Amino acid sequence: MNQKSFVFYGTGRRKSSSARVFLKKGIGKIFINRKNFLEYFSKDSERETIQQPLKELNISKEMDLYITVKGGGGSGQSHAIRHGISRALLKYESSFLKKLKKLGFITRDSRKVERKKVGLRKSRKKPQYSKR
Repeated sequence: MNQKSFVFYGTGRRKSSSARVFLKKGIGKIFINRKNFLEYFSKDSERETIQQPLKELNISKEMDLYITVKGGGGSGQSHAIRHGISRALLKYESSFLKKLKKLGFITRDSRKVERKKVGLRKSRKKPQYSKR
């Protein structure tokens, strides 16, 4: 079978962000919500986060990425995209598992914002205590 015609899919999540990643053979184009990723993310750190799995595996110029992402802010979205890319790469080539797992890109970061509780100012911050 010819792998050039196949599209590989991966879902990534982080905080309240959710990313759908479609990966196929190409020349290294990355589109996020129909925009070039250089337009979508202004911070260099977020751009680097997205490209980490591709650079670590030395395939950044071999794959085209089409991504839709919703929810959260820039940091959460970029980490969700990285998680989705890693999952899609595993469907493309299962031998990448060892390297991606060692780098920590496969494991979903389950930390979320803790909810505010009744009687408190935030999730854990209490009102000022007055002794007298």
